[in-house]
Amino acid sequence: MQDETPPVINYVASFVLVGLAWGLTTPFIRRAARTHQPPPHPTLELDSVKNHWLRGRLYAAFFAVVDLLRNPSYAVPLLLNLTGSIWFFLLIGQAELSLTVPIVNTMAFLFTVLGEWYVEGKVISRGE
Repeated sequence: MQDETPPVINYVASFVLVGLAWGLTTPFIRRAARTHQPPPHPTLELDSVKNHWLRGRLYAAFFAVVDLLRNPSYAVPLLLNLTGSIWFFLLIGQAELSLTVPIVNTMAFLFTVLGEWYVEGKVISRGE
C-alpha cells in the first residue's frame, strides 16, 4: 500500500486553523480572567484554612481554577485554545516540524494582534 501525501492546502489550512485557535482566543481569555469577579468561599474563612499557609494557598488556587472554568467567557475560549493544541499535536505528526512550529507561531501572533485590536482596541505602534 502506498502512502499518499495530503495536498498542500490541507497543511496551509491546518496552520491557519491552529494559529487562529491559539491567537484569536488569547485576548478573550485574558479579558475574562482580568474582569472575573470570584464569589466568596466560606471554606477560605475557616480557621483551619486561614491558620495554615499551605492549606490556604491550595484551597484558594483550587477555588480560583474552578471559578474561572465555570465562567463561560473564560471556559469557551480556553476550550477552543486547547482544541488548537490538539490540532497542533496531530499536525506535527504529519507536517515537517522545522516548518510547522515557526509558521503556526507566526499565525498565532498575527491572530493575537487581530484579536487584541478587536477585543481591546489595541494597535501596535512604535511608542514614540
